Amino acid sequence: MATTSDIRNGLCIKYNNDIYKVVEFLHVKPGKGPAFVRTKLKSVTNGKVVDNTFPAGRKLDDVRVETHKFQYLYPEGDMYHFMHTENYEQITLQKATLDAPDLLKEGEVVTVIINSEDQMPLSVEMPQSVILEVTHTEPGVKGNTATNATKPATVETGAKINVPLFINEGDKIKITTEKGLYQERVKE
Repeated sequence: MATTSDIRNGLCIKYNNDIYKVVEFLHVKPGKGPAFVRTKLKSVTNGKVVDNTFPAGRKLDDVRVETHKFQYLYPEGDMYHFMHTENYEQITLQKATLDAPDLLKEGEVVTVIINSEDQMPLSVEMPQSVILEVTHTEPGVKGNTATNATKPATVETGAKINVPLFINEGDKIKITTEKGLYQERVKE
């Protein structure tokens, strides 16, 4: 059993007959009334995100989890195939369990959270950022750089990202996986 003071990003809890992963949380102590914890929970079974508020001190039914490193192999419809980096065992996960499937490149190493009780994979944690190559973007228009001008670009995984005007096709860019935003251009 855990309490609301144990809430942190990535914590898996049983709630409403489902298993949820804490995506965001905020401890709130208003001037009047009792403290509470505002959370954003993502279901590990269907991928739906719900907002919930827990009163401070409430007991939560946490799920014991293990983390293992897996290498992403390939997609097949809505299923994604991964291989354990130590024992080469392969698993298949649904697209809903992935946080940012459109930023996943073949060969990328991710952390898979597995339920200790039944050995079922719960979710996939991407690295903080990924480096991908821009496969298509329009050339930037000269003189159109008033403030933070961006243009759409397609990266090698098929994801569409807004990038600054100076980015060209063939450039490698660093993208944050949490929000899917351009971070910087990578020089080789």
